[in-house]
Amino acid sequence: MSDEKEETKTLTFDWLPEGGVALADGEYDAIIMGTGLTECIISGLLSVKGKRVLHVDRNNYYGSDTASLSLSNLYQKFRNGAEPPSGLGHSRDWNVDLVPKFIMACGDLVKILLHAKVTRYLEFKSVDGSYVFKDGKPQKVPATGQEALNSSLMGFFEKRKFRNFLIFLQSYNKSDPSTWRNGKNLDQMTMRQLFDDFGLDTDTQTFTGHAMALQTDDDYLDLKASYACECIQLYVYSLERYGKSPYIYPIYGLGGLPEGFSRLCAIHGGTFMLNKGVDEVLFNEQGKAWGIRTGSEYAKAPLIIGEPSYFPPSKSESRGRVVRSICILNHPVAGTDNSESAQIIIPAREVRRRNDIYIAIVSHSHLVASKGMFIAIVSTTVETNNPLAELNPGIALLGQIAERFDSVSELLSPVSDGTGDKCFISKSYDATSHFETAANDVLSLYERITGEQLDMTISADTTHEEEY
Repeated sequence: MSDEKEETKTLTFDWLPEGGVALADGEYDAIIMGTGLTECIISGLLSVKGKRVLHVDRNNYYGSDTASLSLSNLYQKFRNGAEPPSGLGHSRDWNVDLVPKFIMACGDLVKILLHAKVTRYLEFKSVDGSYVFKDGKPQKVPATGQEALNSSLMGFFEKRKFRNFLIFLQSYNKSDPSTWRNGKNLDQMTMRQLFDDFGLDTDTQTFTGHAMALQTDDDYLDLKASYACECIQLYVYSLERYGKSPYIYPIYGLGGLPEGFSRLCAIHGGTFMLNKGVDEVLFNEQGKAWGIRTGSEYAKAPLIIGEPSYFPPSKSESRGRVVRSICILNHPVAGTDNSESAQIIIPAREVRRRNDIYIAIVSHSHLVASKGMFIAIVSTTVETNNPLAELNPGIALLGQIAERFDSVSELLSPVSDGTGDKCFISKSYDATSHFETAANDVLSLYERITGEQLDMTISADTTHEEEY
């Protein structure tokens, strides 16, 4: 028996072209391309449902656009492999996010993490502060009646109006007419009408809509007031639940999120292959995707899921561009009370733009930088032919910058929902410094792929406070 040689079984399928070989097990329930957070969440959720998943990525690391890079990898990507300055410390001390995002403590992404039980692989910590830019400087966003009275964002009489607005939202109950406003519930008026009813001026409306409701433009003003008010209530509730700001952020950076979902998928039998690019998405005569080709290797599945860059260009359309600057600092950002982590939103109206500017600040407190060092990432949606200049209002707040890494990316969206051609394509990550819009894309993709909504009835309070 000892001299018997094991035979390597060659998988054969009638759908393999001549000269082609099966990639891994050949046939799967879903093939997922790219290990960005959206894709990894989907692969984890599908594997838990018993689906056989093949997950490939052209890079040699997890995360794609949501990766967190060491200092040497950061310089490899942006500086053609140049050696980082010795004064920045050890490369391994750094985990620099390519796409800066904070997590709303009681928002949808936390519910997805809890639903999938991925929190067991991750550790989070609160973000120190949430600020909005006004009168040339960052100012703390008030979220309670008492904070409103102490805020420097508003004058004396405006503070009282805003406090009354917050108290109204805190007590509002759609099913209890006694909590309605002038006999109307929030579905019976627009947000503009509600603001006007409380006599809130334009400046107060701006920071409330953009820094608390986290709206990316002013379209929400003419929607049902219930939509923005639910967003504000989530902000206030998250803040009250977790302390200094409504946001949490993973220890060691955002790269841990896709890795956590990848681990979940692998535990449930998923197959992962890094350094495995996709040369072609394969379609049948009816235009439906049925598999992928990488070199002479082929894999087949009824669901092809992934980032826009893996699909033919005709499958996506550009909805603009986003510009980001990763800035390394050796000091906290002025006006943030020496916070080790913070979000600053610069409302478009404050700097005569159409789109807000976002600043995400993290440091050694989340183990993403060397001691005494800070990472500030400034981002916005491009409006002109000079994208970097559009970041200047945010860059000006940072003070002296030790190193700066700039990028401009296309914002791509699928042209169809995927139910017809079986190409289920994620959206590019926008300029916002929070995950609320990305979580919406995950929920939409999941419903289109499975035909059912993800159960989001789980309470974010299921997670114990001390874990954060």
